[in-house]
Amino acid sequence: MASDDELIPVLSYARISSDTEKDEHGVEDQHKLNRSTAQRHGCKVVAEITDNDVSAAKADVTRDGFETMLRALRAGRLPDGQVVRGVVVVADDRLVRRAGDYERFVDALTYDDGRVYADAKGPKNLYSEDVEAMGLFGVVISKIEVRKIQRRLRDNHRSRAERGVPVGGTRPFGWNADKKTLNEAEAPYLRQAIRDFARGKSLTAICAEWRDAGVKTTLGNDWTLRSLKLTLWNPRSCGWRRYRGEILRDEEGNPIVGQWETVVSPGEWEAVDALFRARQGRAVGTGQEIGEVLPENFSQARHLLTGLLRCGRSHDGELCGTALRVSRHKDVKSHLYVCPSKAAGGCGGLGRRGDLVDEYVTEAVLAKLEERQARAASVEPWDGEDRIKRLIGKRSTLTDRWEEDEISDDVYFPRVKKIETQLKELRAEKARWEARAARAEATGGDVRERWSTMHLSQKRALLFEALHAVIVSPSGKGRKPFNPDLLKPVWKED
Repeated sequence: MASDDELIPVLSYARISSDTEKDEHGVEDQHKLNRSTAQRHGCKVVAEITDNDVSAAKADVTRDGFETMLRALRAGRLPDGQVVRGVVVVADDRLVRRAGDYERFVDALTYDDGRVYADAKGPKNLYSEDVEAMGLFGVVISKIEVRKIQRRLRDNHRSRAERGVPVGGTRPFGWNADKKTLNEAEAPYLRQAIRDFARGKSLTAICAEWRDAGVKTTLGNDWTLRSLKLTLWNPRSCGWRRYRGEILRDEEGNPIVGQWETVVSPGEWEAVDALFRARQGRAVGTGQEIGEVLPENFSQARHLLTGLLRCGRSHDGELCGTALRVSRHKDVKSHLYVCPSKAAGGCGGLGRRGDLVDEYVTEAVLAKLEERQARAASVEPWDGEDRIKRLIGKRSTLTDRWEEDEISDDVYFPRVKKIETQLKELRAEKARWEARAARAEATGGDVRERWSTMHLSQKRALLFEALHAVIVSPSGKGRKPFNPDLLKPVWKED
């Protein structure tokens, strides 16, 4: 029997890419088999390299363990100086599933003479062109099989979606383990959050409330803005399903309803969907208004009128117009709204007591909202349903004619594409209407009574809904009594 020094030092490589494979070929099982293979062929394993939960079939996936192995093979040694003369694996498909990766592996292994490669069936001479060609052929066959599996999975996923069957994966927040019945402890939080967000409450505020209440994700983690956004934006809440970025619909264009209990109505979820869609690729301002540029470290405003007040002082012959900032002064109990210094882009020559300005602007906005409510007791129904039905009918007729070979592909596909573009625009218009309807509900006749119980983000949302800005004019030198006439609200059109 050869001594330990006479054994060829090799690497043991194992790859796990799914829960099923973990059950059938665990990491330790693969390395154990590799050690046994190495021993049978006069080798010893000097390092074990693992890629856990990493696919070898996807081009955009980097396997850190695989890359580490290639570097060690090309160098002929590990980072600690240990010599490496080969690799053992359970099977070829545990090593590579893409031709490019196989070629890179062969190049690294054969970079020097005398290298060893073996799997459970025995050693393979990769220095032989025939063996390398057979290896590439095996990779191609493996790739074809991977694509077959992917197609079957996609077809199965689509079929389950069309039948409204819940999919696998982590239990969604708000539902029990069966993914059909509502979780009595979680569903009320989800329902209220969807309604609050549609009415202007920020994700930051909702997330903070859930953290304070001890609400956890289904994995037991604290909520983040991203996880909360994904949960609120999931159409499962109203019984629908999103497939490849779009709501899954039947042949008539109606959303397919899943086999699970719903948390909110479709209209309530569509209001949330409209808000998130409006934000895509855009910044969200401090009052939940849609802006252009989002600061890298954006945080929720702590004062009612931040970003809404503008300096009305004449500066160098022009209106300053700079957004006022919040400041403090030792002789003033309240916060102050002040114009930034010249170095910060303002004029530095205007300031107002924050509590008095907050009180006046709040009263003005509440009065305006009540005035609007009196003029429009209810939101007008959306008038686009008939247009959607007509377009769906046209598409159906066009498809029937195409299937009967009455029209050519060159005629059918451009016309269908045009119809589907119109349908998408109409559905987006409907979603925006749903959002306005939800906001109108939030600004109902009792808004004054509910104002004191609203979160700051909800108050700011209502202010930014009603106002473009508030121009604050100078009061002159020295301290003067508060004069509301120096505040000019710039209202948005009704």
